[in-house]
Amino acid sequence: MIKKFTRYLIVLLITLFLITTIALFIENRKVNNLSEEYSDIYKDKKYSDAVIIDNIALVKQKYSCGYAVIEMFSSFTNDAISEQALFDKYGKIVTSSGSSFCKEMNKNFTDYNTTMYRYLTNKEMIERIYNSLSNGIPVPFEWAAKNKDDWTLHYSLIVGLDIPKDKIWILNPYGYEEELSLKEFFDRTSFKAYEDKPLYLKLAFAFGFFEKNTIFIAEPK
Repeated sequence: MIKKFTRYLIVLLITLFLITTIALFIENRKVNNLSEEYSDIYKDKKYSDAVIIDNIALVKQKYSCGYAVIEMFSSFTNDAISEQALFDKYGKIVTSSGSSFCKEMNKNFTDYNTTMYRYLTNKEMIERIYNSLSNGIPVPFEWAAKNKDDWTLHYSLIVGLDIPKDKIWILNPYGYEEELSLKEFFDRTSFKAYEDKPLYLKLAFAFGFFEKNTIFIAEPK
């Protein structure tokens, strides 16, 4: 009986090892596919004009970056939605994953249809961001951000893009506006900037609990 159990345990461990190795390999391939050459966008005439939305109030999060981004988005839609009200409603954080954040966007902004786009190439992501900002709609997204000295998975809101000047503007719920180059932006949406990710986080990406190069596009119904 002991030998039989040991055999099953060994087979189980080998199976788990193989599944994990394959998942990490697939994740690495997906990330490599994101890092396409994008330098031609700087000369693309369709991106010649800067697009900026400047009437959105920055919200510093108290409970959740997801809730804070929803509150910032609500200042654009003129809806009275606050981070505090969302926390009071649920008594917990319900936007920990991209799909749950997207679901909450659709629940709170019924005049819009919000779609989650994940693992976009850099050029695909820029095109969708630029189109949305051109239509006057800010873009929530996922990325790596630093809270003091610690890297975190984080939601923020894109409010401006000037490709010829290599600038993108972001409202960060940690309490400040960020102005970044596109390379800095891509390094963080792909989580390359978060170099020392713990194993559990690498596995979370590999098994699809979190996503990279992910944005949320809201379109009027």
